[in-house]
Amino acid sequence: MLGLACVCAQAQTNTLPGDVNQKQDKTVKPTRTTVVVLGAASPIPLSESARVVEVEPLHPGQFMLATPLDPLRNDASIFLEQRGAGGAQTDITLRGGSFEQTLVLLNGFRINDSQTAHHNLDLPLPMEAMDSIQVLHGAGSTLHGVDALSGVVDFLTAAPRNNSLEASAGFGSFGENEQALMAELLRRHWSSRLTGTHNLSTGFMYDRDYRNETASDESWVESRLGLTDILLAASDRSFGANQFYGNFPSWERTKGWFAAIRQALGAKTEADFGYRRHTDEFVLVRDNPALYENNHIDGSWQASLHRTEAFGAGTVLLGGLEADGDSIRSNNLGDHARNRAAGYLDMDLNPVKHRWGLSVGAREEGFSGGFPMVFAPNVAGSYRLTDAVKLRGSVGYGFRIPTYTDLYYSDPTTIGDPNLKPESAWSSEAGVDWSPGTRWTFSATGFYSRQHDTIDYVRASAAQRWQATNLSGLRFTGAEASAKVELTRSQELQLDWTNLYGAQQALHGLQSEYIFNYPVENAHMLWTMNVHNRLRVRNSLQVAQRYQQTPYPVWDLAFEYDAGQRQKWRPYLRLANLSNTGYQEIEGVAMPGRSITGGVTYLLGRR
Repeated sequence: MLGLACVCAQAQTNTLPGDVNQKQDKTVKPTRTTVVVLGAASPIPLSESARVVEVEPLHPGQFMLATPLDPLRNDASIFLEQRGAGGAQTDITLRGGSFEQTLVLLNGFRINDSQTAHHNLDLPLPMEAMDSIQVLHGAGSTLHGVDALSGVVDFLTAAPRNNSLEASAGFGSFGENEQALMAELLRRHWSSRLTGTHNLSTGFMYDRDYRNETASDESWVESRLGLTDILLAASDRSFGANQFYGNFPSWERTKGWFAAIRQALGAKTEADFGYRRHTDEFVLVRDNPALYENNHIDGSWQASLHRTEAFGAGTVLLGGLEADGDSIRSNNLGDHARNRAAGYLDMDLNPVKHRWGLSVGAREEGFSGGFPMVFAPNVAGSYRLTDAVKLRGSVGYGFRIPTYTDLYYSDPTTIGDPNLKPESAWSSEAGVDWSPGTRWTFSATGFYSRQHDTIDYVRASAAQRWQATNLSGLRFTGAEASAKVELTRSQELQLDWTNLYGAQQALHGLQSEYIFNYPVENAHMLWTMNVHNRLRVRNSLQVAQRYQQTPYPVWDLAFEYDAGQRQKWRPYLRLANLSNTGYQEIEGVAMPGRSITGGVTYLLGRR
């Protein structure tokens, strides 16, 4: 849903208990409230959400992260299918769904690529410009539309808080070289952020080098009409694609351009418009481009108008209209275009004097190109047994139409099917949240998904090409649990675990290229420490077992040192895959071994 991730809905806000007009006792400390913008009619505290929503902050300590995708590994229900370091190409799966069934947003705008979902995480925005990531588990098509079968991931920005200029540079293993620049300007009625990044590597093996460049400019302007948010961003990524799409030393280059404007029309209404252009140049054999080469250019636009109305305390109605379209010009896929239009309503009931909450919504979406109209309902509710224990559950419907690659692509290893049907899924979940105090929280959820006409690529033997097809009878059942413990005022421990089972009989003896790549067990530990408000430590361990594969551990460790307000230099160090595990997240695509990257940032201005 466009525009729901408003600038005013920061990932975290500070509030004081009691009446803000009364003088507060100096011993009372501010409390931190995490606000979520996914799965609800309006931004709400995370503790009140009836859906499973994870919030991953990116600041401070962003230089301990190699890419903005790294924090997503904290959520064990997410499995990143990475094809190399540096964010060259990564697919994301949620609760067993394919990488095409997760909707990716940027400030509420769709980033999903109409050519192929392999480019859904080809983010045009540098990590330095982002503030946080929010993840909705389960179907989200009622509010967010097509592609949200198994979940939604929204990368959020926020307006700057002061004037500053920050530059960083680092070097590391495998010829790693990275630089970043961020300038922030804050005035009374407007603010702006300019960012640019560059990173490259010669690669840990032949034909696995990469070069990434991103730049963005975002401005916020206050007027009598309301807040205006204008975002311009671009990216250029080239990378060796050895074994990415079969037994070939391939090469690929993608470019992306993104422009968006969000305009508040008073306090209750917002209008949004966005445009995305993406190009993909693919060479099957890098040293012989004339043998086989594809060039794709796709563009998409999106527009929405939505309004919220409050009816008494605790009742909010959200209604909206959306329209979008996409097109492609390709030497392989041909020239195609299609459009969509949708309307939706969602009502949230959270009575102030009662312990229960209820959310009911529905969406009607229509397509050009012969696809049928879709009705997507969703119901979610919660009930507090005590102040510390909350029960919750939801049922929802998600859907997706095929990408142009699914329909029309053909190469020596893969062939599409122009007669593919849209895929859909009913998803349900039930869980409990327990917060016995301010030091720790615990959450557990059981979930079930029944899919219809699932799109995958299958074959009878390795001698055949992968064929796009619709599968029937696919189901996923799973359980997920997470715990966060504040060990001391400066240390926090987070544990996440997910177990998943899929209905393998849906293949009827065929091999699957993507659907059955999910982890049957995925566990993650994150231990963070802040020593004397100077040294930040991030210790991360993931243990995953993909379907019919051997379990493997990956251990990452990172440091960032802040010498204080008077010292402008901040060194950082990242140690990746310290266990030196040889592993694959995509069949046949080896991941890098142990590596080290270090650098320094320089800040001119306030922190």
